[in-house]
Amino acid sequence: MEEKFQPDAIIIGTGLAGLTAAMEITNVGKKVLLLDQETEQNIGGQAFWSFGGLFLINSPQQRRMGIKDSYELALQDWKGTAGFDREEDYWPRKWAEAYLKFAAGEKYEYISKLGIKLMFMVGWAERGDGSANGHGNSVPRFHVSWGTGTGVVKPFVEKAYQAREKGLLQMNFRHRVTEFIIENGKITGLKGDILEDDTKERGAATNRNIISQFEYFAPHIIIASGGIGANHELVRKNWPERLGKAPENMVCGVPDYVDGKMIGIAENAGADIINRDRMWHYTEGIQNWNPIWSNHGIRILPGPSSLWFDAKGNRLPAPFLPGFDTLGTLKYIQDTGYSYSWFILTQKIIKKEFALSGSEQNPDITNKDYALFLKRIFGKKAPGPVEAFKEHGKDFIVSDNLKDLVEKMNLLSGDHLLNYEKIKSQIEARDRELDNKFSKDTQINYIRSTRSYLGDKLGRVAAPHKILSPENGPLIAVRLNILTRKTLGGIKTNLDGQVLREDETIIEGLFAAGEVAGFGGGGMHGYRALEGTFLGGCIFSGMKAGKYIAGLKKENTNI
Repeated sequence: MEEKFQPDAIIIGTGLAGLTAAMEITNVGKKVLLLDQETEQNIGGQAFWSFGGLFLINSPQQRRMGIKDSYELALQDWKGTAGFDREEDYWPRKWAEAYLKFAAGEKYEYISKLGIKLMFMVGWAERGDGSANGHGNSVPRFHVSWGTGTGVVKPFVEKAYQAREKGLLQMNFRHRVTEFIIENGKITGLKGDILEDDTKERGAATNRNIISQFEYFAPHIIIASGGIGANHELVRKNWPERLGKAPENMVCGVPDYVDGKMIGIAENAGADIINRDRMWHYTEGIQNWNPIWSNHGIRILPGPSSLWFDAKGNRLPAPFLPGFDTLGTLKYIQDTGYSYSWFILTQKIIKKEFALSGSEQNPDITNKDYALFLKRIFGKKAPGPVEAFKEHGKDFIVSDNLKDLVEKMNLLSGDHLLNYEKIKSQIEARDRELDNKFSKDTQINYIRSTRSYLGDKLGRVAAPHKILSPENGPLIAVRLNILTRKTLGGIKTNLDGQVLREDETIIEGLFAAGEVAGFGGGGMHGYRALEGTFLGGCIFSGMKAGKYIAGLKKENTNI
């Protein structure tokens, strides 16, 4: 029989937040039991699949690129983006302020000590609504990890296995928590189902066959189980009226295990769940031609040059341009009565501006292949995975002439809403604006302006050119779907990660970190996000809960 393992803390979920908390707790010699309903192949959670974007303020990379950033400017952007306006936003505000101080201070050193390296170019995500104090990033802050999401997760996974070798950590996979054990108002343990093992590859849906039950006890339990992105029933249930009608058809940006069930289990134990209607879904989703999980969608990370049309063939107005205002664009699209839209672009644009979210879609960065990365920047074609989608993707159409392109777009949608002459006149009007160095077209003016930033000029934004000039072709159309992704609300917590009841009292013994807690406090992003803040939010909230538990007086409890 195995020697009894006596944990000081149990952590539910082996994603980034859970692994960070485990590292902090085991660093001081305390013991941790990690539980996860998935297989060991899935350690690292959905962060593994991410592009690896990290939000930093006044980083060395920013300074080298000539970007002047500050805590004050970032706070201005965050407040204008979050739009905090509820009584229950007290803790989310506190978490936002604390996270920004972390991003402007300790964060760079924290990740650097773990061996996480950042690319020299800083990306500019969520460029905003055009107002100084409104939504969006005033400056580039999107730092991509050299290694994408796999590079971010790797050191935390290694720390977990090192702690296991020292006898400080035990991992029990295929353990699905179903209930907390409560004694005198305090969480003292948990119980659940042991699931049958599964050999499917990382990310693929695993079986839910129950073979046994478990019951474990510890003085501290952290919920780090992720959000609701793969549970479309919950997404639709929580969908806010302000974003229009919930889409009938959505593609899924996260694996099947992102089911949100621990949120309901925490609520049954007395946790206050706030900001359920705040969520972050993308408008540039495409169906994966080579899927890993159910209804697998990939997000296009677009540069600003593609022409964006709604399902009826109307060009989207500013600020609803590629990469500017995700939720504003989502509302605009939903208000049309259709849950899809279109990009029309050229080969020059797709080569320079298209990136696909996901570690598996960026082999050059994920595998730290310098030669392949230079080919991305200076090659004649788009990155290999983008070209593969152009060739095999159901949502991609390529043609040498606009009339044929529009006909194929109508065939693909099946709605036959697009009028060739209408599309042509809008593109021709846009192209005429390029005959001078000045223009009244907001998108063209922005493209010209943004190329003054070296990062955009070098690797992100194509030189302005006429869409309908044959030398810039072929023409490409991409049907864009709504892609589910992040949960912005969740379990309310204080700044130590302790779970709170509706009356603000602490549920003793219970903590939450990561997406299940809205990345801190039950929703530190408010209504919108500045991007690159999700992985960082998992690290920060996991660190806060872990450090708090690590600093407590040790208690003895048997499993």
